[in-house]
Amino acid sequence: MIDSNYSVIIGTGSYIPPTRVHNNDFLTNEFYDPEGELLGQTNDEIVGKFERITGITERRHVTDDLVTSDIAFYAAKDALESSRIEKETLDYIILAHNFGDVRANNRRADLVPCLAARVKHKLEIRSHRTVAYDLIFGCPGWLQAVIQANYYLTSGDAKRILVIGAETLSRVSDPHDRDSMIYADGAGATVLETMKSSEPVGILSHTERSEAQHAQMLHMDRSNKRDYKGDELFLKMQGHKLYEYALETVPGVMKESIEKAGLSLSDVNKVLIHQANAKMDEAILKRLYRLYGEERAASHIMPMTISWLGNSSVATMPTLLDLLLKGRLENHGLSKGDNVVFASVGAGMNINSLVYRMP
Repeated sequence: MIDSNYSVIIGTGSYIPPTRVHNNDFLTNEFYDPEGELLGQTNDEIVGKFERITGITERRHVTDDLVTSDIAFYAAKDALESSRIEKETLDYIILAHNFGDVRANNRRADLVPCLAARVKHKLEIRSHRTVAYDLIFGCPGWLQAVIQANYYLTSGDAKRILVIGAETLSRVSDPHDRDSMIYADGAGATVLETMKSSEPVGILSHTERSEAQHAQMLHMDRSNKRDYKGDELFLKMQGHKLYEYALETVPGVMKESIEKAGLSLSDVNKVLIHQANAKMDEAILKRLYRLYGEERAASHIMPMTISWLGNSSVATMPTLLDLLLKGRLENHGLSKGDNVVFASVGAGMNINSLVYRMP
């Protein structure tokens, strides 16, 4: 058989902020509904219900001295060390985020120069051929950046690409909105490289979907508290509608990507889903299996980190992948020839899925 170009992962990295924020830390918050009325339950009831639904018991927040491009740099440095490549050989740096560098003392998005260029500067990469740019695609941004990288690599236009997902959602969450308990900070990075192979390896397929008519499920708006003194805009989510939309659409997109790879569900060894809500991810996996006529999902097929890392948007999957590949997740691992299905859903509304075979 003739060798073809495939995109393979040669290094991963992550930055998990050291500051743990437990659910009990929200017991003194004042929670209001979108109309500005105090919620009718006690905070014990609100926090308890939140934990039961989302599976989140704690999340990580960055310290006040850091912004998104800082933690993206830390994750990138970790990935480069893991890959053992010369940083000057990178053809692209693609950084997925959604809100730019938002500072603790000035909560306005700072987007110019792009965050990828800031990471390139921090990495002290001098090559003018290392092109750096940002990608804003909601929570599926890191996976979409990997899909873009795959096109560069398989076409022969690039040999090595650094893809980063980083976010500081704590800077754009409304303390008077109970959804603020979902959001977390973090960064994950992946180095991809072209590999010649006569057998399919690395990225085997991908599928995307974008429906702009549902964009208002996630948007920016004022604080839920009517007399809030600040003028910041905060991330707002219609959680129930987003949950229903994800269950209706994500399993089908995943199935399509599996079929495009020429695989069946029994060939899948791991499923990595964007860590947004434990109950939602479990329901997505269950529906995926039902599409194949199966009532029960395989055990240990879907590693989860949401209970202790929360939802860090574009950072959840690359962080999850880094922990998985480095043997830091109990009862989970990957071996040569294993097939992994990635999937994410988020603002836009955007959905993507990708199938990867371990080289």
